[in-house]
Amino acid sequence: MLGNLNVVLFGKKDIENVLASLSDRQIDQLAFGAVQLDASGRVLKYNAAEASITGRTAASVIGANFFRDVAPCTNSPTFKGLFDAGVASGDLNTMFEYVFDYKMAPTKVKIHMKKAISGDTFWIFVKRL
Repeated sequence: MLGNLNVVLFGKKDIENVLASLSDRQIDQLAFGAVQLDASGRVLKYNAAEASITGRTAASVIGANFFRDVAPCTNSPTFKGLFDAGVASGDLNTMFEYVFDYKMAPTKVKIHMKKAISGDTFWIFVKRL
């Protein structure tokens, strides 16, 4: 089963298809951050790689609003604006570079936002640069 992790590449075109078949434990083992949000920005999943990037545990952020409570540095037109536009259109799929700096040393990252394959949820993938 862990063999699936070999095909989970950051920025992969069909990453949402691959993630749909992974358990929470397997998502925790990804080499990049993975945060699943609902349409309002509430955190549903927060994997171990993302916790290591931000220094915040999954338990401390699940249920919180990502843009307001978890990473207020993303509450900008450049980040949240793209998320909101993708949610509104039902077709979120964008990639860009960003700097996380909320309660942490500024960390340059590459962001890939993508609509989940099923349900009304959305993924934010984070890779340190």
